[in-house]
Amino acid sequence: MIKRHIPNSITCCNLISGCVATGCAFYGQYQYAVLMIVIGAVFDFFDGLVARALGVSSPIGKELDSLADVVTFGVAPSAIIFYLFHEVHCPELLMPIKHLLPYTAFLMAAFSALRLAKFNLDERQHYGFIGLPTPANALFWGSLVLSEHAFLVSLKFNAVFLFLFMLLFCFLLVSEVPMLALKFKNFSWQDNKLRYIFLIGCLPLLLLAPCSLHLIILWYVAISIAFPRFVKSE
Repeated sequence: MIKRHIPNSITCCNLISGCVATGCAFYGQYQYAVLMIVIGAVFDFFDGLVARALGVSSPIGKELDSLADVVTFGVAPSAIIFYLFHEVHCPELLMPIKHLLPYTAFLMAAFSALRLAKFNLDERQHYGFIGLPTPANALFWGSLVLSEHAFLVSLKFNAVFLFLFMLLFCFLLVSEVPMLALKFKNFSWQDNKLRYIFLIGCLPLLLLAPCSLHLIILWYVAISIAFPRFVKSE
């Protein structure tokens, strides 16, 4: 009886982490918000593993997992973007709607929910991803805000760029673009060449900018889009 509830308890910890991350983001506490998203991602990784290990997988666990993911990887990054809209430079042309722009951030939550619903029903995604995974999207925005905050709030950047960039990632979430799966079936070069190229490309990014998770995710998206045939074959 207790064993059956362990995976769902871990999933609820993911949900609570997402709620805390959202609250921190609304106060502009980016570091704490990103930390809680990362903690939520750890819980999200282990809940499924524990359920399979204990042999207690259930339909309610799948539904609860999606709900928790919508909060942690959809609402929380939306809250980060919401607060960022209040900080970025607003062009004179958009001043009449400046107070409305931050609320467009919640498009990210809606598209994240759509992406998770598609993932649950799409049998093609049992062995790979089609569209950007929601954890990768959330970690991208968290890393971007932490690493590039000074640039984002400078006059070189503005609310228009932020809005368009957000729309791009909303599109990637629900797109039909196959994304590289990082699961190795074996370690041969022939069967995993694109995975090895991706990992090799991550090394200079880590050396140049240790807090470069957003750059790594951009690299992941770029290599997936550039080589769709190899992504499908791997």
